[in-house]
Amino acid sequence: MKAYLTRRYMFSASHRLHNEAMSAQENLDTYGKCNNPHGHGHNYMLEVTVSGQVDPSTGMVCNLADLDGFVHRDILERVDIQNLNTLPEFQSEVPTTENLCTVLHEILQRGFTEAHLEKVRLEETMMNSFEYTGGNERIW
Repeated sequence: MKAYLTRRYMFSASHRLHNEAMSAQENLDTYGKCNNPHGHGHNYMLEVTVSGQVDPSTGMVCNLADLDGFVHRDILERVDIQNLNTLPEFQSEVPTTENLCTVLHEILQRGFTEAHLEKVRLEETMMNSFEYTGGNERIW
């Protein structure tokens, strides 16, 4: 029997949406107040959905402690209370939540092997959330 598990995690981070290849006016027109030179922050809600066969001996898709440990060590410790613009992944890319969502998916895809990664969903605000299921090449 295939089952799905979604686990939620919270973190806070700041970023500035700014593209060095664009003029100051183009950045302002594109990103508005999110182009503030001092940046701005969000309290993000990360949802990780994995799937797999339910282990008959444990009754679980994967060990929650292993999933939590991986997410805390490989994701939350890297991004919580950080300026996303300073992360290596965003040295040449704009740290939009769309891009952050794909980065987090790639980290999980590479490192968490106990269950199949179905998707990553990242809620930036009550009004904005982004999902990435993988399978498509990143456009950069």
